[in-house]
Amino acid sequence: MKTIVIVGAGLGLGLSLAKKFGKNGFRVAVIARNPEKLAIIERELRVLNIETQSFVADVTDLAALKQAIQAAKKEFGSIDVLEFSPYAREDKFTNVLETTPQSVLDIMKSYLLAGVLSVNEILPDMINNGSGAILFTTGVSTMFPLPYAGNAGIVGAGIRNYAANLHNELKVKGVFVGHLSIGAMIQPGTAGDPDVIAEAWYNLYEKKDHFEEIFPLGLDPTKILGEN
Repeated sequence: MKTIVIVGAGLGLGLSLAKKFGKNGFRVAVIARNPEKLAIIERELRVLNIETQSFVADVTDLAALKQAIQAAKKEFGSIDVLEFSPYAREDKFTNVLETTPQSVLDIMKSYLLAGVLSVNEILPDMINNGSGAILFTTGVSTMFPLPYAGNAGIVGAGIRNYAANLHNELKVKGVFVGHLSIGAMIQPGTAGDPDVIAEAWYNLYEKKDHFEEIFPLGLDPTKILGEN
């Protein structure tokens, strides 16, 4: 039985991804800083008879994150899929004209550094097994320059570059690396419905025939630029 670990799991996309992969035969490990939300995720998954376990860690605390991933590996054995999608704190975004080294560092701690550490913890086993998948979820500022998200765009572009490099290096080793860039507010019943995003992610994971997609498919970046 395969296992997915979701780093930065919440009650929106994280829960939807857990349900989608869980319904397709995966055991689910969820990592986040809020134990109350993790308890809700566990309850909802167990109602669906999905085997799950939660691990508390703030992704900005790299030592705690490392310990949580190691605990998940001890609980479930090897990790088959890593999905990385910490909550995007828009209150931490700074306009490009107001972006400072500190504002970039604040985003970097919760995204880029945590992403690299997460990969470091699971990748050796995937390479040894000749299989596995690493899935990065980001916002659309990763793909297109959005002035209101100046610091987030810098860090997101770094994550995308890292993911693309991993993809190119690992595809010959049997490990798939994918990137999904979301250009909509994640909210049920909207264009950014988390269940629909989870479906898109699972389809990309199943096909493994291309590196990245933008969600919603066919998104026109000029409309986003025009709104901000």
